[in-house]
Amino acid sequence: MELPILFGVRHLSPAGAWHLRALLDKVRPRLVLVEGPSDLNSQIPYLVERETVPPIAILAYTQAAPVRSILYPFAEYSPEYQAILWSFANGAQCRFIDLPCEVFLALAERRQGQQTGETGFDAYAALDVHTGEDGHETFWERTLEHTTAPDAYLEGAAAFGRELRELTAGRESDWAENIVRESYMRRNIQQALEEGYAPEEIVVVTGSYHVEGLKTAAPMTDEEAAALPKAPSSHTLMPYSYYRLSTRSGYGAGNKAPAYYSLVWEALNRGQSGFAARSYLSRIARFQRKSGFPTSSAQVIEAVRLADSLAQLRGSAVPALRDLRDAAVTCLGEGSQAAISQAVAKTEIGTRIGALPEGVSRTSIQEDFYRQLKTLKLEKYRDLTAQDLPLDLRENRSVKSEQAAFLDLNRSCFLHQLRVLGVSFCQQQQVQQDNATWAEHWILRWTPESEIELVEAALKGDTVAQAASFQMQERVEGATGMAAVAQVIEDAFTCGMAGAVGYATTALQALAVDAASLEELAATAHRLSIVIQYGGIRRLDSAPLEPILQQIYLRCCLILPNACLCDDAGAQMVTAAMEQLNSAVLAHDFLADEGWLDALDQVAGRDDLNTKLSGFAAAILLERGAIDSQRLSLEVQRRLSRGVPADLGAGWFEGLAMKNRYALIARLSLWESLSGYLDDLDDEEFKRALVFLRRAFADFSAREKDEIAENLGEIWGLNGQQVSEAVNAALPPDPEAQAMLDGLDDFDFDL
Repeated sequence: MELPILFGVRHLSPAGAWHLRALLDKVRPRLVLVEGPSDLNSQIPYLVERETVPPIAILAYTQAAPVRSILYPFAEYSPEYQAILWSFANGAQCRFIDLPCEVFLALAERRQGQQTGETGFDAYAALDVHTGEDGHETFWERTLEHTTAPDAYLEGAAAFGRELRELTAGRESDWAENIVRESYMRRNIQQALEEGYAPEEIVVVTGSYHVEGLKTAAPMTDEEAAALPKAPSSHTLMPYSYYRLSTRSGYGAGNKAPAYYSLVWEALNRGQSGFAARSYLSRIARFQRKSGFPTSSAQVIEAVRLADSLAQLRGSAVPALRDLRDAAVTCLGEGSQAAISQAVAKTEIGTRIGALPEGVSRTSIQEDFYRQLKTLKLEKYRDLTAQDLPLDLRENRSVKSEQAAFLDLNRSCFLHQLRVLGVSFCQQQQVQQDNATWAEHWILRWTPESEIELVEAALKGDTVAQAASFQMQERVEGATGMAAVAQVIEDAFTCGMAGAVGYATTALQALAVDAASLEELAATAHRLSIVIQYGGIRRLDSAPLEPILQQIYLRCCLILPNACLCDDAGAQMVTAAMEQLNSAVLAHDFLADEGWLDALDQVAGRDDLNTKLSGFAAAILLERGAIDSQRLSLEVQRRLSRGVPADLGAGWFEGLAMKNRYALIARLSLWESLSGYLDDLDDEEFKRALVFLRRAFADFSAREKDEIAENLGEIWGLNGQQVSEAVNAALPPDPEAQAMLDGLDDFDFDL
């Protein structure tokens, strides 16, 4: 069978695109066949829409969970993209001819399921060793990307692909898949010839690796095509970015410097061989000047000259990216790569994001996402650069419409729905203020990954809200404890989704009748407390949660004393639970103080519980005004008396010191008791006590330590200021003393 013109390219090759267009202008084919999934032909017309701005990508994904996807990216200088543009501009037919996406996805699934130790032969790693360059990317660029000689690219790319094929035949892990692909592409070429197209009327655009394969492959039969594995799939167009192209580096996937190759594309179209080099170095200099670094025009001129000289030394007439980088480091960075690293990244990778016409080839959830961005005035945040978005959830009474009055609240609900879905477009930040009930802070940054995450969520719902609701319902159904369901309730409130609150509350009521640990109950109470406190600002009714919180609170009061029968590792979790419960009691009038204070009183007074927890219970009671000075003094004397083991006494003090520090510092009697207690300890007991006391004082501020030192100075009859200076001064260099202090962390308690 006589074959059409086979034009081998490197994907994302500006020279390939330029030479291909020259050939198309010369040959004027009636049909252009492009390596790409043949079931994506319906997407081709969208690629040439006036509003379509590359980089863009076609995303194919499985229709069943777990969602698997494959991407086909296009830059402006992709040969395939330019072939499509030329076809539509010149009235030629254009088709994709590779295996359908559903077959690619099925093959990928089978590869993933194969448990073999074979990694395949990495031809490019071998090429890196033998090129004499810093890698095969530079070898390709220096050899082909800057040539303008007629037929040079066509012949050079074909030779490269032929040699590569001979080197790797049968040795690469995807060899069998390539054979199948080439047979399928030959099938489509044969079909075109049978339709009446003459071989000279057809141009086939394919990877240079496949040129020889297409010459020798047997066309796939109908039976063989029917036997191909298939995974039902859908596809969509999506905006892409130069940054994402750079991370998909490697032959057939992308390049490491997409913005630089855009300059090469422009240079070829201008007919100015030095344009890319001058522009590259000028942009680095411009970035440096904007960043406050003095960079002169003379330095740029010297860099251009040096790049030209390096290119000649390395055997090329036009500088490659390697030459430009070396020249930039030498002349613009004064020998330091670090000095210009940001400028290089900006110039080589860039921040360009593609665009598509509104409504073009999107899933329903993508349509909803972009509609919400427009409605909520968030379109400007669709950018690769991370941007801050502070929100005030309170009603804005200075505007007329309800939509404007609650704009930030509606933005918050939308962003929380995306957070629940795991869409990385938004990241919530901590708000540093005393009362954060009405304020939120978000970082918004669009990436192609955000788009992929949206598409993966399409199986869960047609809109962002529906998908978030489905996600939360799945979490409720899979929850094994109360805390997980309480987290869903909190998420549902922040998402503004009353329905999700309803079914999660029902599930929590069912779980509340079963036994649970103090830690889980406290975590649940904490989340419910937050929802009840802040539910009003989100315009949702939190009243149904109040009886559930009360029920959980009462159970916590009953089990708290026994939960304090634990070791120090368990005490850390119980301490956090006690803090959460205390905060909830303080926040809600319908939670009666009596039960909580009685439980704390039991813990504070018992000798058989973890002493750190007894001390912490006493600290809470002191904060709540439920312990007077006389009782505290008696408790201090009892807990820090002679005969009480060092770890128990110091552990109790550690718990007590976790709250109300200034109230404790003001009680001189406390420090008298502690000083006397330490004086009575022998050396080994003192070491034991030090372990706990170091931990107790670890996060005291310098001012708090000063005031404690002044107390001790008064107790010891010394100058308080001198004691403070001695306590806060750095230890003199003493290796033996330092080794002893370091050893306290691993002190053996003989347990």
